[in-house]
Amino acid sequence: MSPQLVWFKRDLRVADHAPLARAMAAGPVLPVYFIEPGYWSQPDTATRHWAFIRESLMELAAALADRGLRLWVFEADLPDALEWLHGEVGFAAIHAHEETGNGWTYARDRVVGAWCRQAGVAFEQTPQFGVVRRLASRDAWAGHWERRMKAPVVTLPGQAMAADPGATVRAAAVDVQALPNEYGVGRTACPGRQTGGRAAGEDLLASFLTERGETYRQGMASPVSAWQVCSRLSPHIAYGTLSLREIVQTHRRRWTEARAEAPRSRWAQSLKSFESRLHWHCHFIQKLEDEPAIEHRNMHRGYDGLRDETSTDPARLAAWIEGRTGLPFVDACMRQLRAEGWINFRMRAMLVAISSYHLWMHWRDPALQLARLFTDYEPGIHYCQFQMQSGTTGINTLRIYNPVKQSRDQDPDGAYIRRWIPALADVPADWIHEPWRLPASLQQRYGVRLDQDYPLPVVDHEQAVREARARIKAHRASRDLRRESERVRRKHASRSPSPERPRRKGRAAPGQGELDL
Repeated sequence: MSPQLVWFKRDLRVADHAPLARAMAAGPVLPVYFIEPGYWSQPDTATRHWAFIRESLMELAAALADRGLRLWVFEADLPDALEWLHGEVGFAAIHAHEETGNGWTYARDRVVGAWCRQAGVAFEQTPQFGVVRRLASRDAWAGHWERRMKAPVVTLPGQAMAADPGATVRAAAVDVQALPNEYGVGRTACPGRQTGGRAAGEDLLASFLTERGETYRQGMASPVSAWQVCSRLSPHIAYGTLSLREIVQTHRRRWTEARAEAPRSRWAQSLKSFESRLHWHCHFIQKLEDEPAIEHRNMHRGYDGLRDETSTDPARLAAWIEGRTGLPFVDACMRQLRAEGWINFRMRAMLVAISSYHLWMHWRDPALQLARLFTDYEPGIHYCQFQMQSGTTGINTLRIYNPVKQSRDQDPDGAYIRRWIPALADVPADWIHEPWRLPASLQQRYGVRLDQDYPLPVVDHEQAVREARARIKAHRASRDLRRESERVRRKHASRSPSPERPRRKGRAAPGQGELDL
């Protein structure tokens, strides 16, 4: 029997793993993970991503060992590594999950496919999410998603037969217990990063569905409560320590129980909201699958030229990404993200809006900066949401957040701001949302010197928004955007109402917002 290579990518588990099950049924199995230097030199990669993956690989190796298999890790780019490995092992097929990654992984998968055809190696790829490759029309997409989520979870056929790769391969492999500590372009420290591995994901899912999630619907919008009431499963979904199907099916069993106990209870309503977020996860990734170029250019080409991609002000960009814009709530959110690698969706949207409208930066540079800060970075969601929040999709309502209003609404007593901006620790709630209004006498009383201990705002946020609206209005008036808007709508817009909010006449399509997982 010919060896079967299982290529692990963003699917770091053995449960509900169709490629692994198929390989085990076909012959001796060689499970492989490639640390690809070319990938880790891309501008959207970061050590916090690798740290989560590293922990997940260690658990994956242990789970495979329980099945009689060793996880073979190699530091090499493809397809050269496959060419070498094929010469040593002679595997007959590569089994892997489909991946909607960034442009680099898209190009790599195409090269791997070409190599497989030339080498006579079968390349068996299995869908992992509700994303449909080569989707002809969005009209039936919701049905595809539902069928995949309802399909039985894949179980493995007992113990596996391990392929023997030989002494040369053994010598070239990286010991899983001695994986490097750092990879990626972004090296910002992340002391509060979520732990990788399936066990951590299972614990989060269980605690969300039995304890933390009861007030999810009410608490997801504020960073004060979101860390507790949101599931925080997003990095585990992004790197596949849990499958989305496992989460959906476990969630639905709990939701059924909650509705049976009390149909209109907080639990039932919160779990209903969570269901819609699971659906929108794949809805947004499908956009990048259908049009990979939107990682790099405007989804709606009529908005080309609205902002100059080459003229981002480095000082403004640095102030934004380092959390020193002088807008306390914005800076507190950015500092939490830098320290913990996660923040709730509403605050992510606000951070993007600040960069796009108040600071008037093209979305591409800020998108790369945030990609390196999100532990749960998922390209399909990231770039589509960035464009939506930046106003370049042409089919979504502009969402220009007022940072002071958000501050007063989501952190009325200023406790969150004080936690992340110690310089404002003694400023009372009456002043903390707009400290630039503090007279010198009160600055002295509250122990903060503006423009020294904490910066003055980089822009007048109200004036900046007026200017942004005027620019957008002038741009729209200068050209006919309707034909391109219709193209975008046909290709990317949702065809069905959200599970939570039925579409009403005159309302924009659902799915413009929350992805709080």
